[in-house]
Amino acid sequence: MAPDPKSFLLNDVLHSYLVAHSSPHDGIVDDLVRETAALGPESGMQIAPEEGLLLMLLVRLTGARRVVEVGTFTGFSALCMARALPAGGHLLCCDVNEEWTSIARRYWERAGVADRIELRLGPAADTLTSLPPDPVIDMSFIDADKGGYLTYYEELLPRTRPGGLICVDNTLWSGRVVDPEQRDDNVEAIRAFNDRVAADDRVDCVLLPVADGLTLIRKH
Repeated sequence: MAPDPKSFLLNDVLHSYLVAHSSPHDGIVDDLVRETAALGPESGMQIAPEEGLLLMLLVRLTGARRVVEVGTFTGFSALCMARALPAGGHLLCCDVNEEWTSIARRYWERAGVADRIELRLGPAADTLTSLPPDPVIDMSFIDADKGGYLTYYEELLPRTRPGGLICVDNTLWSGRVVDPEQRDDNVEAIRAFNDRVAADDRVDCVLLPVADGLTLIRKH
């Protein structure tokens, strides 16, 4: 896997060291990363290699059996989480792009995890709203349109079991969240999301300097 820091906090040398001293990904992931890179600028939406490993560990550490992903792209994060699921585990992936998720499907099949993954194409807010209201979700990963973050969070939280985990990507947005000169829609949406979660007495949270910022949220 070619190193890609995905972080304004790491240079290439330090990131390469970090990757070299973490568990390795296999050839399936390497091929997926190469195919995604060939998409051009859109490939920047793929999570960093260490973030994939962290998601895998979090699924295993929490004993998650029911996982939801909002924003699948070409399937790297889903592949990592699905591999960590126990027998009978289920991952629901929400996305709107058939072209990119068709790449994901091929690699899920190749990795032998396709039977654990349900992909629903359509607006994620509609998909989440259609889910039963019962608090049975063990873990979620949000990495989609930033303007939708608060909606996805508010749909997922009541459906998450007590002690369950919601992980949210890009919450530092290359450091622009602390730059008062930055006022575009994505920055404002992430600021609003970060402020809401930090003040939410239903959860405990920590914003970590992983990749482009990863917030871990545990439901009380």
